[in-house]
Amino acid sequence: MWVWAALPVLLAVGGSTGFWVVYAMAVANGSVNITEAFPYISTCGSYPPQSCIFSQVLNVGAFLGVVICYLKYQQWRDYGSNSHLNLAGLILGLLCALGSSLVGNFQQYNQLETHLFGAFLAFVVGILYFWVQAVLTYRVKPRHGGSWIGPLRFCLSMCGTALLIATCVLFSVELDSESAYCEWALAMDLFLLFGLFAVDFWHVDSCSVHVQYCMAHRETGDMQASTQTLPL
Repeated sequence: MWVWAALPVLLAVGGSTGFWVVYAMAVANGSVNITEAFPYISTCGSYPPQSCIFSQVLNVGAFLGVVICYLKYQQWRDYGSNSHLNLAGLILGLLCALGSSLVGNFQQYNQLETHLFGAFLAFVVGILYFWVQAVLTYRVKPRHGGSWIGPLRFCLSMCGTALLIATCVLFSVELDSESAYCEWALAMDLFLLFGLFAVDFWHVDSCSVHVQYCMAHRETGDMQASTQTLPL
């Protein structure tokens, strides 16, 4: 069903577009001066009014990330992968989404420690999540997208790792503009990796949530379990 495939595309396109809109607003109103140095993503989103858009983009992105990570976890399970690696992937994905929300809501000039912790979860844990997905792509059948999806996911994960290391190294030697370039490229790489899930989700026909509750018998007071299925 195309609706499920649209979720990763919405996250990738909406997130990357939102970031560049925040950048354009920051440059337009003088919050950042690109003649001095190219700004980090968080620097662009630290000042109002673009800080409001920055927070909203990351909050919506975090919500979509949670849905996407859970759907991918369940899809792997339905294909027979009940491994600890799949569960670890789900946990890493949820932590990545949490980190994105922290980055958006705790700007670096207001709460630096929390902001940096969120950035660690979003970038470092996010890259680990996609390495897990790259490994599962080779381990689990069927592999949607043919023979190209595995190598592409692997190459993008490798590029993300290289960009993450470059961002940290360049920042440590005070090459801020070069470090910021790598950070922006890393963010776009992560959005692209999320967008690739559209290939897998195109083969999802439906999804349901099972809700179980207990009903007390009117006469005996015994509890009886009842299950309801909510199709999505």
